[in-house]
Amino acid sequence: MGSVHGTKKIALVHDYLLRLGGAERILKVLHEMFPQAPIYTVVYDKGFTKRFFGDCHEETCPELVEGSFFQKLPFFLRQRYKYFLPLIPSAVENIDLSDFDIIISSCSAFCKGVITRPDAVHISYCHTPTRFLWDLAHKFSRAKIILHFVRFWDKQAAGRVDYFIANSKHIAARIKKYYGREAQVIYPPVMLPVTSYELPVTSYELRVKHVEYFLIVSQLRPYKQIDIAVEAFKKLGFNLVIIGEGGDRKRLEKIAGGAHNIEFTGFLSDAEVLEYYRNCKALIFCGEEDFGMVMAEAMLAGKPVLALRAGGALEIVREGITGEFFEDAHPLVLADGLRRLLANYSKYDPEEIKASAARFSRDRFEKSLLEYIDNCCKIKS
Repeated sequence: MGSVHGTKKIALVHDYLLRLGGAERILKVLHEMFPQAPIYTVVYDKGFTKRFFGDCHEETCPELVEGSFFQKLPFFLRQRYKYFLPLIPSAVENIDLSDFDIIISSCSAFCKGVITRPDAVHISYCHTPTRFLWDLAHKFSRAKIILHFVRFWDKQAAGRVDYFIANSKHIAARIKKYYGREAQVIYPPVMLPVTSYELPVTSYELRVKHVEYFLIVSQLRPYKQIDIAVEAFKKLGFNLVIIGEGGDRKRLEKIAGGAHNIEFTGFLSDAEVLEYYRNCKALIFCGEEDFGMVMAEAMLAGKPVLALRAGGALEIVREGITGEFFEDAHPLVLADGLRRLLANYSKYDPEEIKASAARFSRDRFEKSLLEYIDNCCKIKS
């Protein structure tokens, strides 16, 4: 018996395509599952999309990615799209999806608000309810009037979605709280990067192969709370490698104060990140995340995780088996968690850690998603 969705025209919708993050990695999987589906987004960077969708050439699929009216702005204004916050809802609503039967939105902010045909099926894979409108609204008090009206639109836009998928139980609970909607939980696909070449020995002989270190892999943003790890490791003296880029890097480097045991690598290729995973002592995870793909990636490499006891970490880390938790985002509390992780280190079985992370396989994700899409189509038909 064939799938219901197999005869339908499908479109993918994403908030922005400007840089690589967990949501973009999931969009890439969706694109590979539905290669004929065009991708609509508020704004995108052509250089990034060319690198990101390496299997697509303009000659063969020139309209793979289509932006909103924001795309017509000069480049330097497109990069500052957040300054045009009141206009973003209008940009989303003006995306024309009238030709499509199934719309799958990969949403962390606004794209769930697209307007679709009454008979179309809109399934939103929600990475998080719009974080700065809800969880972090108190940090943007200077724009509280604007946020109030955009928050009203965001709640209304959630009502246009036919079916919600959450990337974790944690996010399903927040969808219920902020939008009053039920959501099916389908964990995102987590895969270790594949090393496609031999890395230069000179780059890794000292920093990776022969020096014991702990690892952070993250965008460098304030809400990631990496500063507590920097402060803790600066005093403890253990080696800490921080992979990633972001607007918080200068502040974090200032906190580190030139400490020789703390290294900021900046952005690295997938192959390089894989080598760091394979050779680290453990992954440190300081923030409250919707899911936290890097925790599962480290576990796929057989490494334990020390994580803040909050958010998606509660669904990924098994205490005493695949890692440990610390209770509060404070350097001293993290240091105590690190003490417990080191005390229990001999008890962690790398093979058991890998097996625990297998819950987040790509095969399982694709099978669950396709079944869910078919069920949704049957219900609405």
